[in-house]
Amino acid sequence: MSPAGRRGRPAAEPGDEAPLARVEQALADRQPHHMVPDLDRITTLMDLLGSPQRSYRAVHVTGTNGKTSTARMIETLLRAFGLRTGRYTSPHLVSVTERIVIDGEPLSDEAFARAYDDIAPYVEMVDAASLAEGGERVTFFELLTALAFAAFADAPVDVAVVEVGMGGAWDATNVLAADTTVLTPVALDHPELGPTPAAIAREKAGIVHEGALLVSAAQLPEVDQVVLDRIAEVHGRLVREGPDIAVVDRRTALGGQVVTLRTRGGVYPDLFLPLHGAHQAHNALLAVAAVEELLAGPAGGSSDDPEAGPLDHATLAEALAEVTSPGRLEQVRTAPTVLLDAAHNPAGARALAAALGEAFSFRSLVGVVGVLADKDARGIFEALEPVLDAVVVVEVPSPRALDLEELEDEAVAVFGAERVEVARSVPDALDLAVRLSDADSDDLGGGGVLVAGSIVLVGVARALLARG
Repeated sequence: MSPAGRRGRPAAEPGDEAPLARVEQALADRQPHHMVPDLDRITTLMDLLGSPQRSYRAVHVTGTNGKTSTARMIETLLRAFGLRTGRYTSPHLVSVTERIVIDGEPLSDEAFARAYDDIAPYVEMVDAASLAEGGERVTFFELLTALAFAAFADAPVDVAVVEVGMGGAWDATNVLAADTTVLTPVALDHPELGPTPAAIAREKAGIVHEGALLVSAAQLPEVDQVVLDRIAEVHGRLVREGPDIAVVDRRTALGGQVVTLRTRGGVYPDLFLPLHGAHQAHNALLAVAAVEELLAGPAGGSSDDPEAGPLDHATLAEALAEVTSPGRLEQVRTAPTVLLDAAHNPAGARALAAALGEAFSFRSLVGVVGVLADKDARGIFEALEPVLDAVVVVEVPSPRALDLEELEDEAVAVFGAERVEVARSVPDALDLAVRLSDADSDDLGGGGVLVAGSIVLVGVARALLARG
């Protein structure tokens, strides 16, 4: 257990009937979207907690798109192969407790509050020391990261699967120094990370520490060079999609797709994956390769370059068939079909559009789209225009939202005014999109609604539809 965990603090204060609400308010006071590019506070905090992140192995996942889905696949596979797991992903869709998962189950409200109470005194100590030196308090994401790492140690877990919050080198999760890392495709997204894919890749490659293994998706040539330079710098090992691993075959199937994957351990034919789109097949490839390499790594052998052995096919097939990824081309309603997808940049939107055309057939499809101000709204609309008959724009319920008038202008520039509608709230946008979809469908139905453009928007829509 971490030092904080040994204190045995209660899960809630006396008379506290809503412990999670209390913790959520404490977290909100730390400016959830404020990022500070250094590891000073999180390093100090982890030292005070006894470095709980050193008590288990870790798989660290970065990239631009596909991080959460890949992390979820890795964690599901590791559990299937008998390991106790922790999973830390962000952001959440509905509840902050979704971010921290132990053995496949999110922390309960009470457990989440107890974990917060365990580390809170140490957070206050770091706050005081940092402020005294003219620095900042522990950030929202740093606190949640410390909470997750301490909870994993207290469980305890064998392996933690951890998604970066943003970037890599300066992300709070990088105190892990994981021996197994994964890089999903790199594209433009957060402007803070750099103006080019290569600049962004340099930041993301910072999670590869001395001697670590990196499993990398197929990348742009300039990103590949950054990856190769980093591996040489840290004397790491590299498994690349293309020369080392590949999606050999894939075909659509009811409820998902069937894939054949080639890794260093062998070829795995006819695996059912209950997720749509080529991008998810490639995410699955990274997940299988990472698990294969981790099971062959330091805990399982002494070789400097251990040979990845084949995974048991039956266990692998059963585990992949159980994978879920909420908010990723997720169907939440029928008549009309309502789909949710967290695509929030042009690359993600292009992957979404391709998957839609492959997996679904609609007489008409109406989009509900909201975008944050730091995202490329025009690029998202351009990627979705070929698959949407109309679009309802709505302001994302976030202080970071792109202004509704500006969002409408961007949509009209791509779709034309006759295909664009405006709604003032997410419930109104969903209602309007359903009506438009029904009106445009033939007598046999075939209308659909797609909610996309922002993870925040998808989370709000998912919560609303779940209650409906």
